[in-house]
Amino acid sequence: MAELSDRQRSILLLVIRDYIESGLPVGSAHLVENYKLNISTATIRNEMVALTELGYLRQPHTSAGRVPTEEGYRFLVSQTTLQAELPEPVQNTILHQFHQSRPEVDQWMTLAASVLASHSQAISLVTAPFADRNRVKHIELISTQGRQVLMVMVMYGGAVNQQFLTIAEPVSQEKLSEVAQKVNIHFRGKTSEEIHHANFHFDALESDILHLIMVELNRVDDKGGGHIYYDGLSNMMAVKDFSGSDDAANALRLLDERTSLRELIQSTANNTGPGDVNVVIGGEGGWHELKKYSMVLARYGVPGYISGTLGVLGPMRMAYSRTIPTVRYVANILSDIVLDNFIEQSN
Repeated sequence: MAELSDRQRSILLLVIRDYIESGLPVGSAHLVENYKLNISTATIRNEMVALTELGYLRQPHTSAGRVPTEEGYRFLVSQTTLQAELPEPVQNTILHQFHQSRPEVDQWMTLAASVLASHSQAISLVTAPFADRNRVKHIELISTQGRQVLMVMVMYGGAVNQQFLTIAEPVSQEKLSEVAQKVNIHFRGKTSEEIHHANFHFDALESDILHLIMVELNRVDDKGGGHIYYDGLSNMMAVKDFSGSDDAANALRLLDERTSLRELIQSTANNTGPGDVNVVIGGEGGWHELKKYSMVLARYGVPGYISGTLGVLGPMRMAYSRTIPTVRYVANILSDIVLDNFIEQSN
């Protein structure tokens, strides 16, 4: 896009901000009157024509004012909002809400979704934290009867798997405890791939147990991200021209299809580190269902261990200056929670 003059940049930002607030096309006379500009309406109009030709604005109807294009919104995001911070009183209120919540993952995720929906006035999306590659934390082998053994495996991040195993011949509880202790000593914190390439000598029982551990780790890895929480659907239903439209139906269908929604969240957040924010405008990346909407996404957690994604889905006419810092701030809070409750406690 062409470089803008300082005056064009100022006019463009005023048009976008005014349209975000009102939802109505913005004219030159309105800008001069509403913002007390010391510029003639003719000059403003000429600059708005130039911004239209450059692709930042468009005119819905002849003789109507201008509205932002996708490029206009991208300009707003790049110029003014990516480094914006929430006011300190708002930060304190959100932090207090998390301090008051019960120390359970479901409570944290539900609260995060509620906070994001409330502050953005859009639909919030939060995935529960999950291990990027699951790792063994601890196993127990418990003799039940005959050749039946109960294996209890705890993974980093808190996931617990219980399986009944049928072994070749009955084994004493003492022997099972020895095998479990050996596995815990040598393979604590290891992924399935790391266990597979381990250079240790194992007897037949130990090899069988390790094989079953790898199968379970791979199964959980293939399952992908955690449960998706969302809130704020009523916010979107209140947006002008949303209820009953084809675009609304497409967006709601995407929300209902959890696999597609998880794919969207993960694909758009893959290159985003904790605390960074990724803004997707107008269905970028081939998501045509969202061509009338924007998403603001951020990852949280500890990359390589346990992480999740949160964000907001709303109209392109969303309040980016409020939504982006809210998403970033809540992501940072959840990162601290993951570090305190999953990583440090598991070391």
